[in-house]
Amino acid sequence: MKMFFGIFMVLVYLGMAVMMALNVFNWSTTPLWNAVRWFFVVLFAAYGLYRGYREVKGEHSYGMRRYDDDDDQQYTSYSERLKQMEDNNPADYEKK
Repeated sequence: MKMFFGIFMVLVYLGMAVMMALNVFNWSTTPLWNAVRWFFVVLFAAYGLYRGYREVKGEHSYGMRRYDDDDDQQYTSYSERLKQMEDNNPADYEKK
């Protein structure tokens, strides 16, 4: 679910950048407002690309890089953490 939300947010930021570039919100065309509008276009596009890169890389901000003192193990990606969680699933112990 978190992955879908991350992808959705990337699309929201990139969509906002495109809509502001096309002046969908009909901001005033004075030079000051054009500069402000293009500043936000660059800001939304850069942040959307950054979040997209982090989504593809698996570097999320919701606890993926965690350091466990017990195991001396550091998770570097979401998939590694999920794999470790699956390996330690208590339901598996009941089957054995």
